[in-house]
Amino acid sequence: MPQTSTLPQARKLLGLEGLRFLATVAVLLWHYQHFAFAGGAAVAPTRTELPFYRVLFPFYEAGEYGVWFFWCISGFIFFWKYRTVVADRTIDGRTFFVYRLSRLYPLHIATLLLVAVLQPIYFAQHGVYFVYQNNDVPHFVAQLFMASDWLPPRSQSFNGPIWSVSVEILCYAIFFLLLRFVTASPLLNVVMILASLMFGTQVGTSLAFFYAGGLAAMAREAIASSRRRQIVEAMAWCVAIAVPAALWLADIELVPIVGPLLLAYTPILLFCCSGQLTLPRRIETMLEVTGNMTYSCYLLHFPIQLAIALACAALQRPIPYGDHLFWAAFVLPTLVASHFTYRWFEAPAQRLMRGTLLRKKQAGRTSPAPL
Repeated sequence: MPQTSTLPQARKLLGLEGLRFLATVAVLLWHYQHFAFAGGAAVAPTRTELPFYRVLFPFYEAGEYGVWFFWCISGFIFFWKYRTVVADRTIDGRTFFVYRLSRLYPLHIATLLLVAVLQPIYFAQHGVYFVYQNNDVPHFVAQLFMASDWLPPRSQSFNGPIWSVSVEILCYAIFFLLLRFVTASPLLNVVMILASLMFGTQVGTSLAFFYAGGLAAMAREAIASSRRRQIVEAMAWCVAIAVPAALWLADIELVPIVGPLLLAYTPILLFCCSGQLTLPRRIETMLEVTGNMTYSCYLLHFPIQLAIALACAALQRPIPYGDHLFWAAFVLPTLVASHFTYRWFEAPAQRLMRGTLLRKKQAGRTSPAPL
């Protein structure tokens, strides 16, 4: 691949890498409750009895909102890295989508096929599928094109967590088309957020958080060389700390306001955490590693759960999901597997796809740091 790239080599946003990993852990622990699945129904376990609940209760209680953080972080990174090169036509549509799909598709297709093999075995044992029940040919075809959840309701099929990535694919297309043919301005982002909220669908929610993250990126870029940068950052950090503190002290019920709250708060948090960090090299490397493994963890954890459920059924033993050792035997190997999957499968497959699909067009260019 080439010596120079059509895409800028933006500095690593180490703070966002850390947030992305926390969002992944949130989803991983939220889905830990899959182990309570029984008899074709999702059985909600007593969460207070789950392993390490006193420490991990935010993830057990609200981990599903980690998906919203993902969408917002994606919006920040896309506007940070692609906004200018898409708007000024430095990058064309083919190159843009090859870069995105080469990051997402190889592991998606691998885990889709894995689940498609394992679910019939579980069905033969129990007469139902594990957690996600719509494992038929039409849903498989939709999954092949990463289009499973473009329309409501949720597909609940095969490797279920991919639904949020399927929705995000539409965000990428809208992002590219608006920048290429309309404009790039904070006002457009505000309009997109307000319009998206009117849809009342997962696609609308995804777009709203994506463009809110884009606003945070624009704000960060706007103050990059400003003399008042430190003052603005200090004010943002005050808000980022004061909001959760105030909610805790006031003992406010969060469920009714969680959507507007996260939509307003998450971009502020991203703005704060996207500042330049000076850290020991070892910590920087650790943050980069955790950031790289997030997609693998997101797509691997359900197939691993399914394999564990099959093993327990074969041994005619219930899944001991309340046991601390079992928790460790699931979570830690999943994280380790995610790291090596990125290193040995994701990254090589990504380079192969980009090298093959863009060889003639971009011979001799280096691919940018993966997102």
